[in-house]
Amino acid sequence: MILPLFQVDAFAERPLTGNPAAVCPLETWLDEAVMQAVARENNLSETAFYVAEGDGFHIRWFTPAAEVELCGHATLAAAFVVFTFDRPELKRVTFRSLSGPLTVTKDGDRLVLDFPALKAEPCPAPEALVKGLGQRPRAVLKAMDYMAVFDREEEVLSLAPDMGLLKTLDLRGVIATAPGREADFVSRFFAPRYGIDEDPVTGSAHSALTPYWSQMLGKKRLEARQVSARGGDLWCEDRGERVSIAGRAALYLEGRIYI
Repeated sequence: MILPLFQVDAFAERPLTGNPAAVCPLETWLDEAVMQAVARENNLSETAFYVAEGDGFHIRWFTPAAEVELCGHATLAAAFVVFTFDRPELKRVTFRSLSGPLTVTKDGDRLVLDFPALKAEPCPAPEALVKGLGQRPRAVLKAMDYMAVFDREEEVLSLAPDMGLLKTLDLRGVIATAPGREADFVSRFFAPRYGIDEDPVTGSAHSALTPYWSQMLGKKRLEARQVSARGGDLWCEDRGERVSIAGRAALYLEGRIYI
């Protein structure tokens, strides 16, 4: 079996920055175990598979360890492949997913994700989170992930988490965030229980970050920076029940998988 493979750097100004995602367009779905094995072999934080379905596509995302319900950067990467190779005449594409319909629209050189807004609620700080991060945040909230809020960007940058402890937490991952020096807010994202110690740029985390910082800063449109080693820029908008998350993408490689 020969499968097409694209590796796209999402939320990236150029190749070798942002978050790399593998994208495999399929004619029909493969067995789930095969898709998981391909994702494990790719060894990136996410591999996206999609199949044409009506006027749009059905998308699924796999980390090296498991399928996930929502992924931003791999959706951006998949849309880039659709717009560049499959359907260059399109300006907008809709993906059916485990999190409902997700649309991506061209806006100049940016691609804009339309994602569900996730309302993070305050919660007690789990001891494994505090010990795992090595610092006590000033606030902890939870939605799909725990959100640890700090006062300064420098605190987020200085974190050296104990992944063994964070892996014991019951949610998908941990977002560490703070007001930014140049961006409106910054973040880092850790998901060791899904085989990702630190994700370079996490679009789906901004489904919760955007409404939180929109309320805290009193503005609907926000510039965000994920301050991982690779780093990435995102432009976000709070639209109530939905959020817009925009970024650029760059093609890194095109090839074939033989299995």
